[in-house]
Amino acid sequence: MKIARFVLKIVALSLAAAAAVCAVIAYWDKLSELGDYAKVKLQQRACSSEYDDYEE
Repeated sequence: MKIARFVLKIVALSLAAAAAVCAVIAYWDKLSELGDYAKVKLQQRACSSEYDDYEE
């Protein structure tokens, strides 16, 4: 009985660790998506300011 509880605790801890790793990966994916969005917006802003200079 003690061995079964020990094994269950190990399994529970490994599942919790896997869930934590998945949460960190999801967080970093969100940050990278936001970073890509920011890069696109900065590029659009830079391009639009270049065209504004030509129009003047």
